[in-house]
Amino acid sequence: MTVRTPRIEDHPDLAELRLRYEEAAETPTAQVVEGLTFLSGLYLAISPWVVGFTSHTSLTASNVISGVGLAVLALCFATMYGRSHRIAWVAPIISAWAIVSPWLVSGPAPSVGAIVSNVIVGLVGLVCTIAMMSVGRRRVAETAGLSASAQSFREAPRP
Repeated sequence: MTVRTPRIEDHPDLAELRLRYEEAAETPTAQVVEGLTFLSGLYLAISPWVVGFTSHTSLTASNVISGVGLAVLALCFATMYGRSHRIAWVAPIISAWAIVSPWLVSGPAPSVGAIVSNVIVGLVGLVCTIAMMSVGRRRVAETAGLSASAQSFREAPRP
């Protein structure tokens, strides 16, 4: 006799975990952090024109690509955190790249304005993306801890 097993996507534990991540992403704190991450990605993409360092083509290209990537990731987290939380580790790396890129990309030395702009937007992005990663994990850990304590409370013998 063969027993048909359900697909992993239909497993109740996985569905509950995704629901917990979605609930965590709906908190006001998570929405503010996702919005700030999105805005920092957009600013990073347009910063060469705002600050005026488009003559540094390699830094301009780096900022545009990194900024668009960060903004797209922020949109993914805002719209479907339960499915995209596994790639949340990429966002802090993009933000850290924004901080160090003025010194690492080829080409002429960037202006002070370009360096300050990249460092500030990189730090804002780094703080926001780390906060975004911790919101989902903290919420899931709290919910798991509550359900475990509730389970142990139900199983405790009554006097």
